[in-house]
Amino acid sequence: MKVELIHIHKHFGAVHANNDINLTVESGKIQGILGENGAGKSTLMKILSGYIQADSGEIRLDGTPVKISSPSDAIRMGIGMLHQDPLDFPPMRVVDNLLIGQDGGLFPNRREVVRAFNELQSQFGFSIDPYAYVDTLTVGERQQLEILRLLWLGARVLILDEPTTGISASQKEKLFETLRKLAAQGMSVIFVSHKLEDVEFLCDRIAVFRKGELVGEVDPPYVTDELVKLMFGRVISLEEKRRYETCDVSFHLDHVTIEDYRLQIRDINLTVSCGEVIGLAGMEGSGQVQFLRTCAGLIRPVAGEINLGGRRLTGKPYRAFLEAGIAYVPASRMEEGLIPGLSLTEHFILAEEQNGFFINFDKALATTRQRIEDFNIKGTPVSTVESLSGGNQQRALLAMLRQPVNLLLLEHPTRGLDIESAIWIWGKLKERCKQGTSIIFTSADLEEILQYSDRILVFYGGKVSPPLDAESTTVEQLGQLIGGKGF
Repeated sequence: MKVELIHIHKHFGAVHANNDINLTVESGKIQGILGENGAGKSTLMKILSGYIQADSGEIRLDGTPVKISSPSDAIRMGIGMLHQDPLDFPPMRVVDNLLIGQDGGLFPNRREVVRAFNELQSQFGFSIDPYAYVDTLTVGERQQLEILRLLWLGARVLILDEPTTGISASQKEKLFETLRKLAAQGMSVIFVSHKLEDVEFLCDRIAVFRKGELVGEVDPPYVTDELVKLMFGRVISLEEKRRYETCDVSFHLDHVTIEDYRLQIRDINLTVSCGEVIGLAGMEGSGQVQFLRTCAGLIRPVAGEINLGGRRLTGKPYRAFLEAGIAYVPASRMEEGLIPGLSLTEHFILAEEQNGFFINFDKALATTRQRIEDFNIKGTPVSTVESLSGGNQQRALLAMLRQPVNLLLLEHPTRGLDIESAIWIWGKLKERCKQGTSIIFTSADLEEILQYSDRILVFYGGKVSPPLDAESTTVEQLGQLIGGKGF
């Protein structure tokens, strides 16, 4: 299906999110949409998929003007969107997620649905158990489920918004293989990303957005520096690597064992110095998240000792970890880190320690304005957090951290962020290291782990490697360990 977006405009208050966008996507092609966080990519795709409506402009499908007022309108017209956060129901089974919203009365024929589902997924080499609960699936499997659900509903235009965020290299390879098959079948695929290597490798054509405008369209062969200049108006380069660790011990784990229903991590020993950065590498589900949550006091170890600055925290409640100066920033910003519906000001009120019975709103407003300026958040004190881009949500989370922080635990700190935002985030984090804060973080990006870590722990099936010096470790060596070789 050929898609034409003509003179699309969209405002959010004073922000001109889409400024006179003209874009054509041909049938059977994979169209890349590249741009920094907040460039207007997701806004345009939400207009095309019916989640929001344009202020002005026209959409044509195969040359026919259409009005898309809702996601149900879009899917009836053959347009489906895979969002950054899967729109599924984790407590329900896969088959029930397929049936939601479908005609079929009170007693749908589940056996027939399962048969058709297995037939559909076999075309792409997927192997999802239709009776599995969605919350037991990996991020990659949930993506596969969402793609199958959209195809099930009759999608002929498939929009994917930052689909490689949070999935492993093998899952990404499978996703790309699937998208190429769909394009070969005549579908139009729109691939929205800030990751240069992904769009360069996959897409037949790339449209680049900057500050709400379409600033250029590029055909292969692609030149990375030219794409970067289009995205940011200048070339972006990584800062020189700096280490700030001291001899003072900040955090210590002694023979810690962690258990949950999926895996057991035995006998972890780690000493972290003040100002040191520890990176956690490994396939998704290998134990990194459980490790971080144990360090944060959200999971209690079944054995071993946890100490921060000589203070014993073993068995203490989460609040004791907070009071000791341990802060945890989760990957699920809108599910665990922020509260949908509340403004930035209300978030800073909740994050700051309150004195007295009444809230000083004037002081809270002044604090919010200062944090917005300090952390370069593209929003206002009254902006709700869900109205912010992913990069600005991440900035808001960091801006909410109290001072001082002795140990900062980060789950995918730059997930979904463009190059410039990622460099900026790490600049702020390294400032904390300079002040003595220790950092432990996990990331699916091996280059990020090598660039910003002082030492690295590799997780594989519940096993943990001895700490590796980041400067003398290569991507190839990390890859071998992540695959289980060398344990």
